[in-house]
Amino acid sequence: MRNDKENLIVELSFGFALKIIEYAELLESKKKFVVANQILKSGTSIGANVHEAQNAESKADFIHKLKIAAKEADETEYWLKLCSAATSYPTPEGLNTDLTSIIKVLSKIIGTSKRNNQSSNPTIIKSSN
Repeated sequence: MRNDKENLIVELSFGFALKIIEYAELLESKKKFVVANQILKSGTSIGANVHEAQNAESKADFIHKLKIAAKEADETEYWLKLCSAATSYPTPEGLNTDLTSIIKVLSKIIGTSKRNNQSSNPTIIKSSN
């Protein structure tokens, strides 16, 4: 069942997606269509996967969906670095900082969820008698 209380990563990733849409539109206005498309896909996919994780079927499914969000965040980081380094591209003001925050929160949630999942599913060690 869905939990609709305030959720930091849901809010961060949704706000970031809105900013990515604006930045992609700016890139398109500068005729940077290929990069605009790539950054739009990866940047909005972070929030889509975080949103989907809120309805995960299990703890493992939740972790898996957040790992996909983290991979999309890494890809977005690449595109933003590329845009920052390319002299003919507009600077992605503040997006790198926002993305760093998202990556840190995702890493923390994934790590904590993995530890909690392992402690609730202890490994059975068989004796070698």
